[in-house]
Amino acid sequence: MYMTTTKIAFDARILRKTILRMSHIGKTAHIACAFSLVEILAVLYRDFVSYPKNDPENSDRDFLILSKGHGVMAQYACLKELGWLSEDEILNYFADGSLLKGLSDSRVYGLEVTSGSLGHGFSVGVGMALGAKLRKTEQKTYVIVGDGEINEGAIWEGALFAAHHELHKFMVIVDQNGYQAMGSTDEILKLHDLQSKFESFGFESITVDGHDEVALKDTIARLELSSSTKPKAVVAKTVKGKGVPFMENDNLWHYTRLSPEAYKLAVLAVDGVVK
Repeated sequence: MYMTTTKIAFDARILRKTILRMSHIGKTAHIACAFSLVEILAVLYRDFVSYPKNDPENSDRDFLILSKGHGVMAQYACLKELGWLSEDEILNYFADGSLLKGLSDSRVYGLEVTSGSLGHGFSVGVGMALGAKLRKTEQKTYVIVGDGEINEGAIWEGALFAAHHELHKFMVIVDQNGYQAMGSTDEILKLHDLQSKFESFGFESITVDGHDEVALKDTIARLELSSSTKPKAVVAKTVKGKGVPFMENDNLWHYTRLSPEAYKLAVLAVDGVVK
C-alpha cells in the first residue's frame, strides 16, 4: 500500500533533539514552528515519499516541498536520518560557508525548492504535479504549508488551478498550529473551517491530529487510495512548540533563541525527564 523506501524510524524525539542542537549551535530562531512539523515529516518520509535508490535527485522520485520554509530545521533533521546530511553539516548549521540556512534552499541535497517567501512553494508544487500528470508518471507531490502562510492569495490561486486540472496526485498538508509570526491566526486573519474551505475549492479534505502518527498515516493512505480525481488536503491540527512544555503555544518561541540553560531544559523535556 505504502511507497516505503527506507526502514529508518524517524523517531520524533531524536528529530526534536537534532532541531534543538542546530538551533543552539547556530543561535537561531524558528524552533517552535519546526517542532509542530516533526510528526508530519516523519510519516511522509517513513511511509509515503518514494526516492528510488535513496536518491533525492532520481528523476522518478516523488516531490516533498516545504513551502513553510522557516520550519526547515525539522526537514534537516530528517535528511540527517536519511544520510543525506552529515553530522558535520548539522554541527555547522548557520555557520559561515554552510549551505544550511534558516530557510529552505534548493541547493541543499534533498530540498526541492527555495522557500520562505510564503505561498511560493505551494504554487511550485502545483506546477510539479501538473508536469508529472502531463508526463503520465506515477509521481506524487506533497506540499506542507503553515496555517499563517495560507493568508497568501497565491495559495488559493494554486488551489483553484490544482482542482481545475484534477491533480489527484497532489496533496497539501496544512500545519495548523494556530499561530504565525506576529500572533495567533485568529488575531491576524481568521481562517474559519479549513477542511470546508479546501472542499469548496474542489479538494478532497480530511482533518487529523498532526502529532498522532498512526492517524496521519491512515489519513494520507485513505486519501491516496481514493478513486476521486480531486487534489487532496490534510488539515493537521498541531501544537506550536510541541514536545517542550514551556514552548508549547507560546508564540515568543517563534523568534526566541536558546540560552544554554533553556537548551538543557528543552532536551530534558523532549526526553521526558522534566515537565
